[in-house]
Amino acid sequence: MAASTFTWIFLAALAAATATRLWLAQRQRRHVREHRAKVPDMFAATVPLAAHQKAADYSAAKAPLAMVDLLIGVAALLALTLGGALDWTALQWAMVFAAGSYAHGVALVMTVVVVLSALDLPLAVYRTFVVEARFGFNRLTPALFLADLARQALIATLLGVPLLLIVLWLMERMGDLWWLYVWLAWMGFNLLVLMIYPTFIAPLFNKFTPLADPQLAGRIERLLERCGFRAQGLYVMDGSRRSSHGNAYFTGFGGAKRIVLFDTLLSRLAPAEVEAVLAHELGHFKRHHVLKRVTLLFAASLGMLWALGRMMGEAWFYAGLNVESRGTAVALLLFFLVVPVFTFFLLPITSMYSRRHEFEADAYAASNASSADLANALVKLYQDNAATLTPDPLHSAFYDSHPPAASRIARLQSRPSAG
Repeated sequence: MAASTFTWIFLAALAAATATRLWLAQRQRRHVREHRAKVPDMFAATVPLAAHQKAADYSAAKAPLAMVDLLIGVAALLALTLGGALDWTALQWAMVFAAGSYAHGVALVMTVVVVLSALDLPLAVYRTFVVEARFGFNRLTPALFLADLARQALIATLLGVPLLLIVLWLMERMGDLWWLYVWLAWMGFNLLVLMIYPTFIAPLFNKFTPLADPQLAGRIERLLERCGFRAQGLYVMDGSRRSSHGNAYFTGFGGAKRIVLFDTLLSRLAPAEVEAVLAHELGHFKRHHVLKRVTLLFAASLGMLWALGRMMGEAWFYAGLNVESRGTAVALLLFFLVVPVFTFFLLPITSMYSRRHEFEADAYAASNASSADLANALVKLYQDNAATLTPDPLHSAFYDSHPPAASRIARLQSRPSAG
């Protein structure tokens, strides 16, 4: 392939993805505003008009921020590639470390990561302290925000730099099949993070205490027994320290699985509704959704590494992106900078797959708890989190990992309840 041909293919794909994302954001904003004046009939008895309008305003307020974030990302990508910034950075580090050395590769990758993170920081501050605060969700103080940022940077460095060194070493030493060895290392790294996250990483950010409510704990334990599920413990997380959003999740795998409930969730849902929400989460495990998603992730990463193995030796790959520097770190950076441009239009497929899993988990919950309680809990969560009840269908098809509220509640109402 000629370098100029790849340049035009890249620009065309970037333009198409960017235009589509801007169009979808505008559609979402317009759609929720058009349906702001009236609560959908299905929710008229349970959701006040003020709550519905708050959700519409919240969704509309997030859309411009998403568009600015997108445009900054596009500008950064063009600057790094066709603008020559990546090439310039590689040359600057070559004055400090030998070009192509492991130190040079790590310095180059870390510089790009830091620059991209710095570009995102002002938006993160605005999102947290303006948008989230305006709608009553933010509880982060500036000091805690900075402390979280420092902890995240430290963890990323402690985990990311060793992984990067292993990847660069494998790329250089394992011959034509390096991509297979890197893939195995990547899988091992992900499994390691899954093992250490509940015990070592999550407690750095939040406090986890055993569930103190004996009645709720007993109800949950009976649910786990009915479902044949074993967990290491039931924990309450101080999510209210940072946000008023509520949630629940499982973490870990094997015998180290934990059930975590946000304190904000417990303050809003009745015990039967908490049980129904957990039954839904159990459905993901019992229907092997976690295993299926991890398998899909690993398969996709194997395919991408194989593609990188084919492309990193091609001159048009570098020249088409206006990069003269060579080396494993440069190839790795270039590939993972540009691959999202070409995979954007696969989003509806992955979102549809995720939504199907949510429906299956809802069905499992209805078979092991109360479908009415789950529906009531979901309505409360939609309302408390200001999630719009009237998303634009196309925007939802691209981005939403969960089904729209109306279709999800309708399915639950049509199912017989175990509770």
